Amino acid sequence: MKESIHIQYSNRMGDSFRNPFFLIMIFLLPFFVVKSQTLEVGLNLGGSYYLGDLNPGKHFLNTDIAYGLVARYNMDTRWAVKISGQRGNLKGSSSASTFLQDGGLDFTSKLTDISGVVEFNFLSYFIGSRMNKISPYIYGGISVFFFDPVSKGISLRSMGTEGQNTGYQGRKPYGSVSVSIPFGLGAKMNLARRLGLQVYWEMHKTFNDYLDDVSTTYYLDGQASPAGDQAAIMSDPTLSHEPGMQRGNASNKDWYAFFGVAVTYKFNLLSSKKCRDLSY
Repeated sequence: MKESIHIQYSNRMGDSFRNPFFLIMIFLLPFFVVKSQTLEVGLNLGGSYYLGDLNPGKHFLNTDIAYGLVARYNMDTRWAVKISGQRGNLKGSSSASTFLQDGGLDFTSKLTDISGVVEFNFLSYFIGSRMNKISPYIYGGISVFFFDPVSKGISLRSMGTEGQNTGYQGRKPYGSVSVSIPFGLGAKMNLARRLGLQVYWEMHKTFNDYLDDVSTTYYLDGQASPAGDQAAIMSDPTLSHEPGMQRGNASNKDWYAFFGVAVTYKFNLLSSKKCRDLSY
């Protein structure tokens, strides 16, 4: 009995594969799958700021301008992959710190970030749709960033302000390239049939504690330093600290953030066209 059922099932499958309509549907299936796939490219403009030893927890403090490019590959109406490059200025001073207010420390840094993230739309959305013209979304991924903190026009990294250049307590110079985990949220909305607008806010968790050039302890005796010693002044502007005194908190890594708006233009891949009244 089982063999008979198996033979009948096999015959039906064989008939299906010999059916021209069935074969045509199998051939066209990849085109239906990619029909909802689109590519967006555009520009973003907004602000950037940092959280760390010189700004322990005040979001948007010392915000500066940020800008960049974005490319988004929409796999369907819910999921997308985005690659972006952003450039922003980070800055801070010890006046905002909880334990370094009299330290006289400050920094600025031009930061360049290259990110790759996966996005999820809470509503079925694509540029040009008449069904859902707006959708909130979230995203997360990984990024590489480049930074160089400076103060008074001098590169703090090259000065070794915590004894990195002298090998103090085994400390080594830190690099100018690092990685972060970006994650964020926002809203996407239609502006026109091929034009979209995104409003976003994203945080970057880093594994680096030197975005602000502040991490561990002082390594020089400020009061005993020779007058005009640039290394001493960059390390301890007030020249009032002793070796081993707290300069930063190495257990808390630095963060940075971007926020703003992006305007993107949509390209339909493989010259596909969507019905604007449907979700696909």
